[in-house]
Amino acid sequence: MSYQVLARKYRPGNFQALEGQTHVLQALINALDSNRLHHAYLFSGTRGVGKTTIARIFAKCLNCESGVTSTPCDQCASCTEIASGRSVDLIEIDAASRTGVDDMRELLDNVQYMPTSCRYKVYLIDEVHMLSKSSFNAMLKTLEEPPEHVKFLFATTDPKKLPITVLSRCLQFNLKNMTPERVVNHLREVLAAEQIEAEEAALWQLGRAADGSMRDALSLTDQAIAFSEGQLSEASVSAMLGTVDRREVFDLLQTLSARDGPALHQQIQDIAAYAPDFMALLDEMLSVLHRLAIAQIIPAGIDNSFGDREQLEGLAGQLSKEEVQLFYQVGLIGKRDLPLAPDPQIGFEMVLIRMLAFELEGPGAPSRVSPDPGQEPLTSGEPVEAKQSSSETPISGLLDRLNNAAPSAKPVEPAGGGESGPKEAAKVADKVASSGKLASFVVKAALSSAQAQSQETENVADQAETGQAVEPEEPLPEVATDLNTELTQNTEQPKSAGPGLQVPGETEVIDAGHWPVMLEQLALNGITQTLASNCCLQRLEGNEIVLILDKDHSSLCNDIQIQRIAEALSESLSRKMDLTIEIGELSGATPAMIAEQRRLQMLEDAVQEIESDGNVQALIAG
Repeated sequence: MSYQVLARKYRPGNFQALEGQTHVLQALINALDSNRLHHAYLFSGTRGVGKTTIARIFAKCLNCESGVTSTPCDQCASCTEIASGRSVDLIEIDAASRTGVDDMRELLDNVQYMPTSCRYKVYLIDEVHMLSKSSFNAMLKTLEEPPEHVKFLFATTDPKKLPITVLSRCLQFNLKNMTPERVVNHLREVLAAEQIEAEEAALWQLGRAADGSMRDALSLTDQAIAFSEGQLSEASVSAMLGTVDRREVFDLLQTLSARDGPALHQQIQDIAAYAPDFMALLDEMLSVLHRLAIAQIIPAGIDNSFGDREQLEGLAGQLSKEEVQLFYQVGLIGKRDLPLAPDPQIGFEMVLIRMLAFELEGPGAPSRVSPDPGQEPLTSGEPVEAKQSSSETPISGLLDRLNNAAPSAKPVEPAGGGESGPKEAAKVADKVASSGKLASFVVKAALSSAQAQSQETENVADQAETGQAVEPEEPLPEVATDLNTELTQNTEQPKSAGPGLQVPGETEVIDAGHWPVMLEQLALNGITQTLASNCCLQRLEGNEIVLILDKDHSSLCNDIQIQRIAEALSESLSRKMDLTIEIGELSGATPAMIAEQRRLQMLEDAVQEIESDGNVQALIAG
């Protein structure tokens, strides 16, 4: 009998012998055991992960003479015919070679006929994404409502190319790539059955080279057996795959740790004599660096599957954690740039030169920023405002205050008696609007004042050069005042308000006047801040707090915002608070109303100060 390749010889014949894909097998086994069978199944995944194998096993499970079962007998005529590829009721189609609509119509014409000897007529279409659009359209109706004796099994490596109308008519199963550990375990069993000796490191090289495909791993194993004359060694497998011995990678890293440039260059030249794949060599180096990082951070997690644990621990002691991270990052960036290099060897050399050239600073070394030589350093207690330029005139200060106090939001009407917020805003707006030429006069006055002050500075400098005494001029009257002081004077606050507000005890009752001060201490922002600022405090007693919200802002209130305010209150008061927000008539001014009154007062004061300024009056009169 002729030789049969390992991939075909050791193809699983039942679900129990299949490696991996547990998530797919569980669904299929349960469906078979409960007889809940769909009419169309789609298996997707990369090459060599078991799509066609699972479809054939599933066909045997459907047509076994012992009945529909998840464990076919492999002894009856149906099972043996399907296993050998001789069953007339299992129609396998290669969609890559039969893509036309005529082929699909010929296939569908036979769907209506009953199976010859089996229970179901199974259509297994491999690489189904290769079918043309017309072929898919031709099969849609049959795929949606096939006869009871027909099952469709589709396999594809690119499910994204399938029309959504086809995907919606199938049960979809996505097969996963095989891990190197699973591949190595399976190769170990296959080689034991073949009575072929193999080194563990050689199996791991084959497992990683398979790139998640079990069929590729078995094909590479066939090639390695032929290359090494029946005995798999690490050196023979490395030579066959064109990879560099892992010991060379350890030697390179040890030379890097010693900062020996000439030795490193010589090692690269020796490796280049074998014409290796420098991209694969860089990948191998990154893999070792990854294992080094694990050995340094999590020693118990070292993978000893390569049999190099002692060598890995020795190298981990020679390199610092920071150096390992630096080498890994440089290697990643170098891998990205390697295809852009004039030659792969040049690119690889530059990566190692960067690793050799870049050195970390000593531990705990502070980062130093050179100060400007002409800049006078600030003392620790000196406020930043003290370093402001003295060229700011009273007019320019008033102009800035007027700009900052410009109305930006709809005024809030305060609760209770007295003149309403909108009326106050209208009064200030009318006063600003009535001075049509006020803005231009203010700008001209600011420019004139700045020019006069500049001329005054030049005169003082000239007098200093000629030795004349400089007589101090009478200072301009102060117009700008401390806004914080004004607001403190103009706004009535509780006696206990301020940064030193004491946290109330659990039995202490707090009145409504404390709410604005409490709100300033809460870390709120956005909608939550807006909601809280439009509430007034009705009651704060023990762990219970009740806020009142007016109807105009009721849309801001929801469970999420209430929970955020409650959490902020609990953190600020150092105890769990139960918050309730009621919609109704306000019993006092809210923080938003107080802020609006302050803004209006600032605007009123700025307008009055500008109108009472002598320079402005002179400009208007002129």
